[in-house]
Amino acid sequence: MEKVQATNLRAGMVVDYQGAPHRVMSFTHRTPGKGNAVVQAKLRNVRTGIQTETRLGSTETMERLSVEGREMEYLYDDGTGLVFMDTSNYEQVILPRELIEDELPWLEPNIKIVVQYIADEAMGIELPKTVDIEVTMTEPPMKGATASASPKPATLANGVVIKVPQFIESGEFVRVDPTEARYVERVK
Repeated sequence: MEKVQATNLRAGMVVDYQGAPHRVMSFTHRTPGKGNAVVQAKLRNVRTGIQTETRLGSTETMERLSVEGREMEYLYDDGTGLVFMDTSNYEQVILPRELIEDELPWLEPNIKIVVQYIADEAMGIELPKTVDIEVTMTEPPMKGATASASPKPATLANGVVIKVPQFIESGEFVRVDPTEARYVERVK
């Protein structure tokens, strides 16, 4: 296990916080005009799903836990949890919905993801870097709008609303970064 300084925290990291593994959901580095710099971090307990907000001094350190990833395929929701199958040995793992609430909209049957393990216990998932998905609803493009013009909201097939460039129309497919729910490019 390695020590990581509060200013080096990143979303998705798993750290030991108050004796339990927590995933960093978001963090903000604040440097007020008066006083010391602080890092405001939103952490989620990977066992219970409970979120916590904490304020750390910029020089404080946390223990980073080693996470092993195994490639798996999402199969279905069985009511008690989500079922994933290991693509190498066909073993199935069920993860509770609370552990992967933020990733749920991006899960479609047969999508390949990475299930994260801490000491042989499944603790969460890592989505692919990009996902191709259909825009179901957005405003029509403005005449003369360019890619640099202000973005507009668009509802995707999974119900997530993101900002897209003005030239994107309903029915088109776009490539999205699911971890940040951010438009990447139009799918040709």
